[in-house]
Amino acid sequence: MEMEEKFREDPRYKQANKEALLAIGLFFLNFLWWFAWAYGLGSGSPADYAWFMGFPAWFFWSVIGGFIVFSFLTWVMVTYFYKDMPLGAQTDYNWRPK
Repeated sequence: MEMEEKFREDPRYKQANKEALLAIGLFFLNFLWWFAWAYGLGSGSPADYAWFMGFPAWFFWSVIGGFIVFSFLTWVMVTYFYKDMPLGAQTDYNWRPK
């Protein structure tokens, strides 16, 4: 007699996929931020640059400002969208993210 096991998808896959998509989205937003500030403000002549805190404005907003903004957005993403879940072998298929 053959016993047929039904495939049950691990509920952690859905959460892991959501977290991966959020991380990729944040990466692309960071890249767009950097590109817009660096090439938007930094494409002119260096003699015409605006300065902010001793840095050219394009550098400050693309690198330093971007680091601050996206560090905060990463904290928000991890705090509110990522879920703590067991990473061992799945034995409880009723587990759901809290």
